Amino acid sequence: MSGKAHMGRVAALGCMLCNYLGYDATPAEVHHLKEGHGMSQRSSDYLTIPLCPEHHRGASGFHGLGRRAFVMRYRLSELDLLAMTIAKLK
Repeated sequence: MSGKAHMGRVAALGCMLCNYLGYDATPAEVHHLKEGHGMSQRSSDYLTIPLCPEHHRGASGFHGLGRRAFVMRYRLSELDLLAMTIAKLK
């Protein structure tokens, strides 16, 4: 499966964080994990998680809060969300 097809499957899951928080299904965009990468580097298309626009780019999201504050706020890391994503894809 191509990276693009995989990312389509990931996005179709809906926001993984909203799901974890008990919200109804919310449309998602794909977030490439930053774990183990520099700020300007992008992970593989297979190391992606689905996040709604707010949890991805918004003030309460990964890029708005930054990695450390995101983990402190939600008590979940990108790797935790990746594990949830992989489980849902099976």
